[in-house]
Amino acid sequence: MPKTRNRSYSAYSRQTMHLLGALIRAERKSKKMSEHELADRAGVSRSFIQRVEQGDMTCGVGMVFELAHLVGVPLFATEATGLAGHIKQVEDKLTLLPKAIHKKPRIINDDF
Repeated sequence: MPKTRNRSYSAYSRQTMHLLGALIRAERKSKKMSEHELADRAGVSRSFIQRVEQGDMTCGVGMVFELAHLVGVPLFATEATGLAGHIKQVEDKLTLLPKAIHKKPRIINDDF
């Protein structure tokens, strides 16, 4: 059985996950949806919903995004541009950047 690793996360990442979990919980409650109902719709356990809403960093990002979508929390998009607009903007930026980053090897002079 693989050994679990304790990972350290930045304060920014922890706060972001806490905020996203709180937004999911608030939207779920505003829609008068129970944890059990959301879990059934997403195909996960109720305890997983609780972990997401508490900001657990070990929850898969794909499922967290799916839960946010199911309750109506917008991610990365504004009403004006939409997600497709953001994707196009990032892809346009990526076309201007180099395809790969190559750093010259650092030559160490160890002749004393």
